[in-house]
Amino acid sequence: MKTTIKIIIVLPCILLFSFSKSNNQDNIIVKNEKVELAGTGFKFTEGPAVNSKGQVYFTDQPNDRIHIWDQKKGISLYLEGTKRSNGMYFNAKKQLVACADENNQLVYFDEDKKPHVIIENFEGKHLNAPNDLWIEPSGGIYFTDPYYHRKWWDKNHKEIQDTPGVYYLNSNEKLTRVINDFKKPNGIIGTPDGKVLYVADIKDKKIWRFKIESGGNLSDKTFFAPHGSDGMTIDSRGNVYLTSGKIWVYNPEGKLIKEIETPENPSNVCFGGKKRNILFITARTSVYTLKMKVKGVD
Repeated sequence: MKTTIKIIIVLPCILLFSFSKSNNQDNIIVKNEKVELAGTGFKFTEGPAVNSKGQVYFTDQPNDRIHIWDQKKGISLYLEGTKRSNGMYFNAKKQLVACADENNQLVYFDEDKKPHVIIENFEGKHLNAPNDLWIEPSGGIYFTDPYYHRKWWDKNHKEIQDTPGVYYLNSNEKLTRVINDFKKPNGIIGTPDGKVLYVADIKDKKIWRFKIESGGNLSDKTFFAPHGSDGMTIDSRGNVYLTSGKIWVYNPEGKLIKEIETPENPSNVCFGGKKRNILFITARTSVYTLKMKVKGVD
């Protein structure tokens, strides 16, 4: 009888420990893995975007180049002369879409690497400079449009939009400003079900969460995290990765679960590799990788 009581008491404890361990939300990095250098010698890396093969395309904007990182082959040059591409994302047609601020445009590159303009004006005036983007499952494009004066612009170039906004471009190429009250919007990412959008106000050092409505409109603006962020990504658990001095990882409820230190200040992140379990980090003059237990999402 005493033996039976011991078994009844101990077994739930074992099960509880196993359950807690398996559901430890901050257990997202492969044990003993560290941030590793994948390439260096760039001027300023940005805009990582993963294709269907797990290869990551990233920009070196001051040098006007796009490079490709392959898990086995390393880094190679994709294109020189990119219209000063910054944030990038692949669409459903496997075309690379980029925020190209040489002429304040959103562009895509065809199979011959030729850029095509998607949009460049709002209400008859040029955009500030599209910075980062996310493409929702139905094909609509959300992008941020802050103003950072670029040395490659004409000396008379100036900001003419009345606010640094966030825009939504639907499949019929109708452009709508969906956020107009940020100090300086920057990083942006959405959930794979197309229901939630996260947007960084980098100047106000805040991340906001929105509900995505039909037609691309946003509602239910909710404070999410006390950081600005340059680039952002999301993993298969719904955790959101921010870049601000280091990488900050928040779970979907807005709880900080991990801080990842990097040798250089990170500018952007995405998940790459064949299994989409490599965190790819752009950081000033270099790019870095980190093996994860979690995976990226489309």
